[in-house]
Amino acid sequence: MKTTINRFEFANWFAEQRPNNFSPTGRLELYEMLTSYEEDTDEEIEFDPIAFCCEYTEYEDMEEFWLDYDREDYPDEESIMDATFYWGFENGESFIIQQF
Repeated sequence: MKTTINRFEFANWFAEQRPNNFSPTGRLELYEMLTSYEEDTDEEIEFDPIAFCCEYTEYEDMEEFWLDYDREDYPDEESIMDATFYWGFENGESFIIQQF
């Protein structure tokens, strides 16, 4: 049995239950990222928000990313894309990655 949720239900769940995991914009971007994956692969994803919190991390910019990962190994977005899944935001700075 599955329940389909829309982007606002998705974002509201995170806002209410895990407000520190993703920014308001990040919640919507995460939804877009996951639904894009579903469309590209023709595979449904189960809504498992705790797993999403463990598997994905939002970064405001590269400076914040370098607090967790080595600057020499990952000097730019392209090097991150070579290592893991990367989803850039429209603002050109913030992004979500799959933890690696």
